[in-house]
Amino acid sequence: MTPEVSALKKPIQAPIRLVLLRHGQSIWNRDKVFTGWSDVALSPKGQQEAQDAAHQLQQSGFAFDSCFSSTLQRALETAKTVLSVMELNELPIQQCWRLNERHYGALEGMGRWSALKKFGVWPVLRTQIRFDGVPPCLALDDTRFPGNHSHYGMIEKDVLPRGESLKQAGERLLPFWQEVIKPELLQGKRVLIVSHKNVLRTLMMQLSNLSQRQVMKLKLATGRPLIYELDHELNAIQHYYVDEMSGK
Repeated sequence: MTPEVSALKKPIQAPIRLVLLRHGQSIWNRDKVFTGWSDVALSPKGQQEAQDAAHQLQQSGFAFDSCFSSTLQRALETAKTVLSVMELNELPIQQCWRLNERHYGALEGMGRWSALKKFGVWPVLRTQIRFDGVPPCLALDDTRFPGNHSHYGMIEKDVLPRGESLKQAGERLLPFWQEVIKPELLQGKRVLIVSHKNVLRTLMMQLSNLSQRQVMKLKLATGRPLIYELDHELNAIQHYYVDEMSGK
């Protein structure tokens, strides 16, 4: 074999697999209430979704070296359930507030109709259809402001959100992705991220280089593991739900 031919026969590197999991249905998902950073529990359906997600991952041959979760109980309980069912109880769950859901500001805890009546159509609608749409923000003394919770006492108050656009939620996530999660993927670790619809959508935007319009159209089902196959610069090659894996 000539040196030229030998140089061309480089080993083919397998893609890096990253698993994104939106938590199981919460009681406020079920009741169609703006949730954000409000720390609500999984519904019975959500608990079952977490178990089903674990079985699907296990049956498809997945295992994990690292697991990341938000600090909110609906994500944390989903992560715990998945690891327990997969017999990975000893794997620590690395929690970070930067993986928390987008903060819905003064809309949190309100149903859609109540929010429309109080704030009007456009302040609510822009929050849902515009990438940079900021909801009505909380006052600093509002009990819903994370700066008034001891849970976030170690974080500077001016960093914590009083209401976020999808754009701002993505900017909040970015340092944790760049400094913590990304290096683990580049080391070849098998990573599971259990988080929330909007924060995961901003991550999907980065991985797939999506436009603002494209990211606003993304859907993400509760409790359904989404597999990203990445090249070795962490660019998306393809993505699919784990229950669509047959034939891949």
